[in-house]
Formats: sequence, C-alpha cells, structure tokens
Amino acid sequence: MDTTQLLEFDRKHLWHPYASMTEPPPVNFAVSASGTKIRLADGSELLDGVSSWWCMCHGHNHPKIVAAIREQAAKLSQVMFAGFTHEPAIRLAQLLVESAPAGLTRVFYADSGSVAVECAAKMALQYQLAAGRGSRRLLGTVRGGYHGDTAGAMALSDPDGMHHMFSGILSKHHFAPQPATPFGADWNPDDFAPMEAMLDRYENEIAAVILEPVFQGASAMRFYHPRYLAELRRACSERDILLIFDEVATGFGRLGEFFAAEYAKVSPDLMCVGKGLTGGAIGLAALLASDKVAETISAVPPGKFMHGPTFMANPLACAAGCASLELFSEYDWRGNVKAIERQLRSELEELRNLPNVKDVRTLGAVGVAELASTPSPETVQRIVRETGVWLRPFGPWLYTMPPFVASPEELTRITRAMRAIALA
Repeated sequence: MDTTQLLEFDRKHLWHPYASMTEPPPVNFAVSASGTKIRLADGSELLDGVSSWWCMCHGHNHPKIVAAIREQAAKLSQVMFAGFTHEPAIRLAQLLVESAPAGLTRVFYADSGSVAVECAAKMALQYQLAAGRGSRRLLGTVRGGYHGDTAGAMALSDPDGMHHMFSGILSKHHFAPQPATPFGADWNPDDFAPMEAMLDRYENEIAAVILEPVFQGASAMRFYHPRYLAELRRACSERDILLIFDEVATGFGRLGEFFAAEYAKVSPDLMCVGKGLTGGAIGLAALLASDKVAETISAVPPGKFMHGPTFMANPLACAAGCASLELFSEYDWRGNVKAIERQLRSELEELRNLPNVKDVRTLGAVGVAELASTPSPETVQRIVRETGVWLRPFGPWLYTMPPFVASPEELTRITRAMRAIALA
C-alpha cells in the first residue's frame, strides 16, 4: 500500500490515544527520526518539541542506544524473568541503585510508568499487611496529580481530572489539596497543614502517600515547593506510612536534577521511574524499593511480592536502559538542561502578556504556557505544519519538554511556534 492507502486504513481502523474513532484528529506519517527531528512520509521534518511525550531525553535514535538494542537482539530478545536472569537486567539495576536517592536498593521491573505505579500501590499494601497493619488498605495523595491510565493509577490521579468519568470503577483514596507554594517562592508553613490533618485523621487507613515530586504533570503542569516533600517525608516516617515518589515524568534530568527528589534532599520508600529510562527507545519502567520494604514483605507469608509481568526485565529494553543511563556520564546534560531552562524562561516570558495566556512556568527542560482557551486540533496541526515544530497542547496547557540536545536555534523555533498557537 502507498502512503495514501496506509493513512486511509489508519483513519478507519486505528484508535489513537485520547482520540475519537469516528472523527479522528489529523496525524503525521512518521518514517524515521534522529536527534530532535521526526521525518515524515512527504519528505518534511518536524522538530520534536515534546520529546515524544517526554521520554526522548537524549534525542531520537541515539546511536549508542540503537547499537545496544541491536547487539542484544542478536543474543537474547526475551526470556521470562521468573526463574531466569540476564546481564542487561543486572547491569541496569546496578546503574539505577547507584543513581537513585539513598536507601533505594531493590529494583522491580515493570512494563510502563502506569504499571510501576500499580506495583507501588500493591507493594505498599503488602508491606502494611506484613507489618501487621491490615487496616491500611488505601493511599493518600494530593489533588492535581496524574499517575497513569490503568485503573489503579487513575484512582490515584486527580478525581476531578481527565479520568472522572471512570469514578464508578475506581478505588476511593484520600486526597489533600494541591501544594500551594510555588517552586522558588518563600515557603508557607501552612501549606502542609491539610496533608498533616489528613494523615492524622486517616492514619489507620493509609498504607502510603504518593506524589509527583516538585512537578505535577499531565493534570496540572505546575511546579511546587520542595519543602512540601521534606515535610511529607517527616510526617510519613512518624506514622510508618510509606512515601512513594512517582518520578516517571520528573526523573532522569527533566527538571535539572537527576531525580526531582534531590530538590528536597529526601528519599522515598518507593520510587517509580520510566520514560527517559531507556532514552525513549523502547518501553520499560521500574519500581525502586528500600531494604525495609523488601525485608518486611519477604519475612511473612506469602514471603514474596505478588506481581509478575510477562515482559518484565525484557533484555532489549534493559540493554537500551543501560545505554541511556551511561549516556548521562558522556555529555553535559546538566549544563544543557540549565541552558534550556534559561532560554525557555526568557523567551516564554514574552508570552505572559498575550490575551490568551493565563500564566507561564519554567523549570529545567519544561516550559508551560497556561491558556485561557485551547485552539482546535486542526488549528494546532496547521501551525505545526507551518512552523515545522511538533507541539501537542494538553487541555489548557501549551508546553514544551525538548530533548536535552536541542540547540538554541531549535528552542527559539519551539517558543515561536508556542506563541503562534497561543495567538491562534
């Protein structure tokens, strides 16, 4: 089939994410990619302004990651992880433990960020059961959060957010208000009081508290003060409630530190990672746990964590993960992200006075313009093709999360395209 026929089949039979099947939005036919660019079937290129949903931290098709996958594919592409192990899984775990916040020494592999969150919730519940606190069967969190699209992850996301229509099948957890103090502002001690009160009231029901550290992603696109996390670490420790950080979006340098937890100088009991784990080359996630969690669960019947995905620790994905994590020591990603932050802050600030822009926020390699009204997908697609910059607003949030290798000229193209969408 030629491109036209393929696109027609796509339109009739492929259901794309967050899209209508009967009136699908426009799509771009990708045929290859490298660095910051995605090449289309018509010969044009799009500058990837969102790192293909935030995961392409090193850019597309990095030669080191491609070579690692090819080499591994020639030896072992898949083996069940129950009863087997392999070098890529072991090497990647070593790299994760070396780079993670202190105390996170055990690694459980998962298929995706959403599944890692599911595993974290299950692990927290199993920990409390093993510790003799069987009444602790729910989790605590804050409003404005997003943790994934599977049922357990949706139940932990903002109950008034994109998943509200599924409330009838979701578990009911405990929600405190959003952290109110913005990142970079003076800390307001009253900000943590609602969470503390919730933990006091439901201490015997809450197994763990889960948050996206510093940056609330797809449900809010906002940055909050890291002191909130330090207070939460104290409060959870006092009550033997586990603390879970969802670093799927914030991990691997996206906010300027390797993990967002570093801003608060605290370690969670459990930490979910994904997206940039493989440099975006192939799906993989992981749940990191403390010795305390692992040893408590393993000490009483059934004596094992009750989860086991078919493709857990897939060798191809683990090989890609090893290459991705090794890359962080081979170029100045930290300097790149700091330069991206400075340029985004400067150029996006010019959007603040536009009539359709309510707020502008920047941290690390994340720039957000909150819009009063979002243009239609067709309008956005027109601007994408006119500017050659791939952007995909999420609700009222027009944002960029460029690859860490984006040049200053490319960043300016991105911010100009954002301006065009804000003016549309």
